Amino acid sequence: MDRPKLLILEDDDGLRRQYRWALGDAWHILATSTRQEALKLLPIERPAIAIVDLGLPPDPDGASEGLAALQQILTQEPGTKVIIATGNETRDFALKAVAAGAYDFYQKPIDIDVLKTILDRALKLHTLEEENRRLQQGDQRSAIDGLITASPEMLKVCRSIERVAKTDVSVLLLGESGTGKEVLANAVHQHSTRAKGPFIAINCGAIPENLLESELFGHEKGAFTGAVKTTIGKVEQAHKGTLFLDEIGDLPHPLQVKLLRFLQNRVIERVGGRSPIAVDTRIVCATHQDLHSRIADGLFREDLFYRLNEMVVTIPPLRERGEDAVLLASFFLKKFVKQFDRRIKGFTPDAIAGIAAAPWRGNVRELENRVKRAVIMAEGAQLTAADLDLDPVSGEDEGESLDLRAARTRAEQKVVLRALAQAHGNMSTAAKLLRISRPTLYSLLEAHGLSVPSAQRAELADAASAEPEIASS
Repeated sequence: MDRPKLLILEDDDGLRRQYRWALGDAWHILATSTRQEALKLLPIERPAIAIVDLGLPPDPDGASEGLAALQQILTQEPGTKVIIATGNETRDFALKAVAAGAYDFYQKPIDIDVLKTILDRALKLHTLEEENRRLQQGDQRSAIDGLITASPEMLKVCRSIERVAKTDVSVLLLGESGTGKEVLANAVHQHSTRAKGPFIAINCGAIPENLLESELFGHEKGAFTGAVKTTIGKVEQAHKGTLFLDEIGDLPHPLQVKLLRFLQNRVIERVGGRSPIAVDTRIVCATHQDLHSRIADGLFREDLFYRLNEMVVTIPPLRERGEDAVLLASFFLKKFVKQFDRRIKGFTPDAIAGIAAAPWRGNVRELENRVKRAVIMAEGAQLTAADLDLDPVSGEDEGESLDLRAARTRAEQKVVLRALAQAHGNMSTAAKLLRISRPTLYSLLEAHGLSVPSAQRAELADAASAEPEIASS
């Protein structure tokens, strides 16, 4: 029962036996002869794939019963991939079935090898869609609130954060800008024994040096011009809680000395003050810079570095996190559609391909901003690659298109052309290379709009020399 389920709706007893014999080893077969029986099995078994014969009684010479079965299967179990079985006389109806939502079709008599290929591709797509549905239904959240991921790399980071948080050591978060360092710093606080205390954050690179000391350590009234009252700094505000120092690599050298003194003695002095003040706070730092290089250049104190990096957590960039970009984009889309009251239902295939392929140099922050801007500005019902200001994915595979039928057509066309090129336009030889009959080859040429007049045979031969040869055995 670990085998995937395959529903076969076929009124011919002999064909049902042939399906069982050819596919029973790899599939759990559910065979039936009527639409009514198939629809009874559907909600119970929830098959991954269904093979539906178009010519079913009471319309064996037409397609009304098969098309009705298709529509009801797609309505009741939209995740099931439906493959249409058709004869030559109902091929046009098969094309209509694909347009109506069928995954693919094949023509009788059955070629088991071709059918197995179609089934394998359909199952891969079904598995991928089921996984995406599972993730979007809530499993995409890690144990850390605010962090959405499915990548093993980030889940490993989450486990490290959970373990580190329970201690009281200083934590240094390393990662590119936009990777979510503040989210993880907050997670350290929330999972620690200090969770009921304050979480105070300050960006050391965003405040001018002449103001940063007062921001960090506070000042006494009259300490400098404009100091009209005593003000406590971020370090004091974080008493019994956590202080997050973002971009610690940008901390000016004089303040590095003062921060080191605090880490050693756990006391501070406000600017203009003379009395030491004991402060109990945990330090979490983050930077996108290489602190070893800054130490070598004399820009960062080595003794402070070793005080801060009692525990180091490295955050991978978004481009190294598998499908997290698509997962996060879906999350941001839902968030901003609700926030701005827009009626946008999802992403087009070219947008998904673009999101998956983009380098995201600004990481999660860049992705969030692009989706937000696209939701506000888009005019269509789905966001396109152009809406997201992403370049269309180019290349031989057309950007990893999810349209498997189109990909199969392109591959088939390419192989036929290569066979004709290798055969120097000789139809009999080409058919042998392809292991098909000459009439089938003529049908393929017609279906793909291909022809091989004598004037083109030399061109085909040149094409053959540029492509790998097709083995004839």
